[in-house]
Amino acid sequence: MKLGGSLITDKRRRLTPRPDVLKRLAGELSRARRADPMLQVVLGHGSGSFGHWEASQHATHKGVTTPAQWGGFAKVSAAALQLNRLVVDSFIDAEVPLLSLQPSASALADDGVLIRFELDPLRRALAHGLVPLVFGDVTFDARLGGTILSTEDIFVYLAERLQPDWIFLLGNAPGVLDGNHQLVPLITPRRLPMIRTHLRRSGYTDVTGGMADKVERMLALVENRPDLRVRILTGAEPGNLEKALLDPANFSKGTLICADSEGA
Repeated sequence: MKLGGSLITDKRRRLTPRPDVLKRLAGELSRARRADPMLQVVLGHGSGSFGHWEASQHATHKGVTTPAQWGGFAKVSAAALQLNRLVVDSFIDAEVPLLSLQPSASALADDGVLIRFELDPLRRALAHGLVPLVFGDVTFDARLGGTILSTEDIFVYLAERLQPDWIFLLGNAPGVLDGNHQLVPLITPRRLPMIRTHLRRSGYTDVTGGMADKVERMLALVENRPDLRVRILTGAEPGNLEKALLDPANFSKGTLICADSEGA
């Protein structure tokens, strides 16, 4: 489950978290875990007005080679960690045993593609009843020197290895919107051409592609894993996180992304 940067920060203002939203979401996950002690969740969060602002200033996602760019690389990492600390504190306060796993210390990319992520700590965290937390971060890159990993990059890598049943992407919008700002309830590979021109990219500072990129990445994932389902929904509506986790098959808000065989 990803908590989008637009949900937990105000992306219009640099370094501006939404502590009340974090507190509510932490409470919802805490209640869901109490209601279902067998529930296993890998949590992720975006960088919002923290990492994205710094990354756009230094163009870190395009590569890192010069001393000035490496200085920017460090600043982006520091901004991502600043938000990560706020997320961890909020969930620990709600008695969610969150364990943050910093991607820049455990991942490697090649030409912008994640090729290695240390899985053993994550698997051990799940085995001991903890909630592993990953997040958008810088990473070293075999060809580019350094770059940015989005939470979706990490989720795609993890999904192929952990075999989850569901991926939930929570943001501010009610789901994927078409050109008339109407909710698109279902997206499958066959339906994508009908809505591709309507997919709206983020209007805020976002170096990782916005909504269009998220949809296409998740579609590629469900094509490879037809049993996997992805739901993009709003986390701004109280109760959505908790309900989605406890009864995902009957939760119908937002946009469902699934293989064509699953679609109506």
